[in-house]
Amino acid sequence: MLYTLATSPFNCDFSTMLRLITEKDVVLLMQDGVVAATAQSPYLAALQKTGAQLYALDVDINARGLKNTLSTSVSVITYQGFVKLTEVQKQHFAL
Repeated sequence: MLYTLATSPFNCDFSTMLRLITEKDVVLLMQDGVVAATAQSPYLAALQKTGAQLYALDVDINARGLKNTLSTSVSVITYQGFVKLTEVQKQHFAL
């Protein structure tokens, strides 16, 4: 399943989403959700424990000035990469 987090993990029910994610899933951080992709983030550490593949949208990272603070464990993708994820993952959960 593809999980997209578009809101800041500070302003949503992040823990509920976290309980649903498994190692077979993919998580895309976008819009304000990209703050969870920064190194040393407790939200990133929690996402890493799920074993899911982690991605962040490049335009949202750049728009928020987070390029230099991004964790190396998060793959940066473009909108084209986002489309490819939606083609591969048949189910989608958005928060």
